[in-house]
Amino acid sequence: MSRVAVLSDIHGVPPALEAVLAEPDVRDAEQIVLTGDLAAGPLPVQTLDLLSSLGDRAIWVNGNADRELVEARRGKPSGYPESDWAAGQLRDDQVELLAALPATAELEIAGLGRVVFCHATPRDDEEVVLVDSRAARWAEVLGGLDPALETVVCGHAHMPYARLVYGRLIVNPGSVGMPYGRPGAHWALLGPGVELRRTPYDYDAACARIAAESGYPDAADWADTYVRARASAEDAIDAFGPRDGRDGQAV
Repeated sequence: MSRVAVLSDIHGVPPALEAVLAEPDVRDAEQIVLTGDLAAGPLPVQTLDLLSSLGDRAIWVNGNADRELVEARRGKPSGYPESDWAAGQLRDDQVELLAALPATAELEIAGLGRVVFCHATPRDDEEVVLVDSRAARWAEVLGGLDPALETVVCGHAHMPYARLVYGRLIVNPGSVGMPYGRPGAHWALLGPGVELRRTPYDYDAACARIAAESGYPDAADWADTYVRARASAEDAIDAFGPRDGRDGQAV
């Protein structure tokens, strides 16, 4: 592969997804890798239908929210109101699609070598590592990987970054539909290097569309909070940071 687009954490926001898919570099990419948390949000059915239309160009990876949608549909609520609501909207074929997703995927990409794609970490779909997580934490969560894997691409944190850890390049494309830090649909283009991209779109129109088309009771407030990225990256790091064990807590 020479050019691969990575989209993560779409969270049921088709206006953001449509904006990214319209990008010339995404249209021209050989593959589009979807690193999880795709449909848990206000417009889940439309989001999955749009992703399914990509056909064989898309490589899907399971995220914790995708797993939780399946579990909620099968009688184990997640405790997140928007996720439990979204689970009830999905068609049976969409539930089965999510249930069959793999935890990781791997590609050989020019300039980056063997690349493994996951949601949170290669070993777990919801554990937390962040751009400022200590090196020992990264060594722990990546310890079981084949040493030949040169690049790890993950989602889950909703904040884009790239950093080196013990000779491995770690890339997070950020979130397409639920970003922290600044609004826009965040994604990454891989090969031969790493480009962290942000696609602006009409946030007012997106919020209005979500409020009009979603049956989720708090859709308007949800869109205003997440489409407009009301939470800063600093807020997110303060909230999620303790989950990487930085304060001596168990993880």
